[in-house]
Amino acid sequence: MTESRIAAIDVGNDSLKAIFGKLEAELNIPNVIAQDIEDRPIIGIEELDKQDPTDGIHIRLHSPTLSDNNSIYRVGNLATKGNNPTELDPGSNKSEEDQTLVMLFAALALDAASDENKKNFKRSNNVIEATYTLGTGLPLREVKEGRDVGYRTQLLGSVHQVEFLVTPKYQGLKVNIKFEEVKVYPEGFAAFINLVMDDDLKVINKELIDKRILIQDIGGLSTDVAVIKDRKVDDDKAQGFNLGVSESLDAIREEIFSQYGVELDSRLDVVEIITKKNDRNHIMVRGSRTSVHDIVDRELLELAKKQYRHLRNVWQRNSQSEICYFIGGGSLILKDYLKTLNNNLDGFNIDFFEDEKESVWMMANAYYKLISDFASKNQKVKQRDEKLVKTK
Repeated sequence: MTESRIAAIDVGNDSLKAIFGKLEAELNIPNVIAQDIEDRPIIGIEELDKQDPTDGIHIRLHSPTLSDNNSIYRVGNLATKGNNPTELDPGSNKSEEDQTLVMLFAALALDAASDENKKNFKRSNNVIEATYTLGTGLPLREVKEGRDVGYRTQLLGSVHQVEFLVTPKYQGLKVNIKFEEVKVYPEGFAAFINLVMDDDLKVINKELIDKRILIQDIGGLSTDVAVIKDRKVDDDKAQGFNLGVSESLDAIREEIFSQYGVELDSRLDVVEIITKKNDRNHIMVRGSRTSVHDIVDRELLELAKKQYRHLRNVWQRNSQSEICYFIGGGSLILKDYLKTLNNNLDGFNIDFFEDEKESVWMMANAYYKLISDFASKNQKVKQRDEKLVKTK
């Protein structure tokens, strides 16, 4: 049995991205939860186990870290179909929200229960004992306020149980989650690591390593601007703002419903309309293809102007910066608007990631690189200590 399995998890405001083991498994789940009952009604119960577990996550959670312990939740895609789905609210602290923990534990339990992990974790009477070495992160603002310490401590200090209820393939399983180690990284530093280093933490972008760089990470609820100098984040100059894309996505969703009577299940549905390759900014209204371009433009241009003001203000305080990288899911949505504003106004040296997956998965990839490096070094220290004990 494996003692501990690596998990790198980015609980983003729109969706959770997770990488496990030796890059052999990953998860992407909408960050939506809904409180539920134990025996949720389901049509075709005999077909349940033919479905994808990620489309029917229905769990009970036991953890002293939760303010609402022993509650039952729908998570991800299933939650969007309920009557009371909740998404993170603007201004909330990720480190203090039950929703962050519900998403985190659900992802770990899904991985632990997979067939591939039967050889890794002990199973007895439908109970799985799973131990993880976790790499995750928090916004710079929360790390600067010291919230990462309490977040890490509450994860490390307890056993967290996820009980699968009416979930495809995993119904009746219980997963006891323990952490051998938890590393909570500031998101700006993680982004820098991902920019300049490969999976083995070897430098791949030598031209960036000693530059003064700004990294503007636009998320769902917040924006972090990391100032990179001398290969590390300048904590004094790094800034976090309670400004993300979620409010604009909610406004677009509400306006579409008001004008056309079309109800979108979640913010992720709005993102898909805005970013899809074909028929971008179009919806179906009573079977007819209908443009919502005017609604999208109005909301996103206003948000882009606010984001650009933050860029301008931070650059003025860090005038010797050489380039600003826009990352995160929000940067994909605002890219065209920010480029247009920049061309018409200050003309800063800015860049985006054309690979959409790379931009969205940047934090999870960075956490994976960092936690894998930590686990490797930690293993070497253990082996060395064991040899010393044997020689005595």
